[in-house]
Amino acid sequence: MAVSQVRVKINGVWTTLTYNSTSGKYEGTIAAPSITSYNVNASHYYPVTVEATDQAGNVTSKDDTDSTLGNSLKLTVKELTKPVISFTAPTAGAYLATNTPSITFTVIDETNGSGIKISSLSIQVDGGTALTNTSTGVTVSGITNGYQVTYVPQTALTDGSHTVAVNIQDNDGNAATAVSRSFTVDTVPPTLSVSTPANTTTYTNVASITVAGVTNDATSSPVTLTVNGTAVTVDAGGNFNKSVSLSLGTNTITVIATDAAGKTTTVTRTVVLDQTAPTISAIVINPNPVNAGNSYTISVTVSDT
Repeated sequence: MAVSQVRVKINGVWTTLTYNSTSGKYEGTIAAPSITSYNVNASHYYPVTVEATDQAGNVTSKDDTDSTLGNSLKLTVKELTKPVISFTAPTAGAYLATNTPSITFTVIDETNGSGIKISSLSIQVDGGTALTNTSTGVTVSGITNGYQVTYVPQTALTDGSHTVAVNIQDNDGNAATAVSRSFTVDTVPPTLSVSTPANTTTYTNVASITVAGVTNDATSSPVTLTVNGTAVTVDAGGNFNKSVSLSLGTNTITVIATDAAGKTTTVTRTVVLDQTAPTISAIVINPNPVNAGNSYTISVTVSDT
């Protein structure tokens, strides 16, 4: 009897093979499934079934469970799409007031992909030793098609610029495009020195006063400055001056310097505006008259509001 048909089933689809008289084999070119085999079963393959029928209708079938040919009937299909890494925090170029910031990002594979191989995670801070998903300070939470990862440095970062680099791959071995994020740690508030008014109560009869001084920040200069809530220009050297109008009586002047990380330094000064001259209400000279060469006393009654 002669063979009448040979066909193969992959992913539920039957394809009839064509006899090749040169090779003496039944052959066919079949498009692989469009979805990776990684999630098909625990062994990550598509089972293949081959069925041969002779002219009398006798059928022989082999599949992946066959003790002899089973290993030849396991089709591995790999997807080619790279996972995507996206930083959530900190934002690019951010100035942070903490030296143990939460560094958060997501790693996502495409829908119906092989999935993220979380054990391949690599986190490097300033080019240091690569951290993994099991490293101290690393927290991993499952999200749709991937993971959200948070890393909190276990040793305080120094003030200044830092870069975090992340990479990962999916279960089919596709490596993501490495992503990095740079930021600046600034835990020290700006310096602020107010030269005028002086650091004691200042009295004046002029209805305005110049507030002047110098401010700076070693990590995140230039510093922004306000005097009584009004923004004041700070020059390249950190110097500033601002004319402030005064009200009669006691005036509190508040100067606030703020660096890029939001750290502040505040200086207050007290200025009293007094435009009322003193009142002399009584003068007593005793004795009066006085003998030449002798002493006398003078008593003056003065009030000032």
